[in-house]
Amino acid sequence: MAYKIIRKKVLNPQIFLMEINAPLVAKKAEPGQFIILRIDEYGERVPFTVADFDREKGTVTIIVQIVGKTTKDLSALEEGEEILDFAGPLGMPTELEGLKKVAVIGGGLGTAIAYPQAKKLHSMGAEVDVITGFRDKSLIILEDELKAVSDRLIITTDDGSNGVKGFVTDRLKELLDAGEKYDAVIAIGPLVMMRAVCNLTKGYNVKTIVSMNPVMIDGTGMCGGCRVIVGGETKFACVDGPDFDGHQIDWEAALNRQKMFKAQEKTACESGHCRIGRTNNA
Repeated sequence: MAYKIIRKKVLNPQIFLMEINAPLVAKKAEPGQFIILRIDEYGERVPFTVADFDREKGTVTIIVQIVGKTTKDLSALEEGEEILDFAGPLGMPTELEGLKKVAVIGGGLGTAIAYPQAKKLHSMGAEVDVITGFRDKSLIILEDELKAVSDRLIITTDDGSNGVKGFVTDRLKELLDAGEKYDAVIAIGPLVMMRAVCNLTKGYNVKTIVSMNPVMIDGTGMCGGCRVIVGGETKFACVDGPDFDGHQIDWEAALNRQKMFKAQEKTACESGHCRIGRTNNA
């Protein structure tokens, strides 16, 4: 069975959206889960978070950043063309039941993963504040979509080109200091950003959920490549997560593991093979 590309949209020069006809995946998908695709029989297995889904249409949306050969090859495909494999949904859905007021934080491409969380919470009647951060205005994605599913949307840029300069933690701290009481903060993005959010919220005793993005190969817990240390115990992001209690993550271990294959990734990209890993980072 091949999976047809129903819609393709370029979000910025390095990021694009694809809506894929995958009715069985769409039937079960929930926010927080991911899929693994393979373009053709010679392609590598690459995981992408489910950015959206439509059960009636039978489609699943992924948002992709071009980081290597596979993502570059994927970006060359157009509407009407097909992908060979599209397996999922994988991982555990985010636990959102009972949350009445939530701050959803997205960093860079992590915004694509934050969107379905905000959308689901909004549909459940929760009050949702969304804070997203980008390097500059040209990289902003999903602004209209996030406005539609949030009570308050704050978009920051490192250089202030969008009018709000600073980091997501700056804006979150302002809200917490102003007396906002959140049942939870959900943070998704680069590891350094998620760590900074957790360091901040720990001081306010606010539950914080993060989505981990270690190197991942099979997505079923067999390879062990996606190990993370949570509360002193080894967990596999693909089956135990990808969401975890951010205050229990061993961030130094996670950051060190992220750096382990930098040289190999560089060589692989230069030789025509891209890195294998969830694309949270912008």
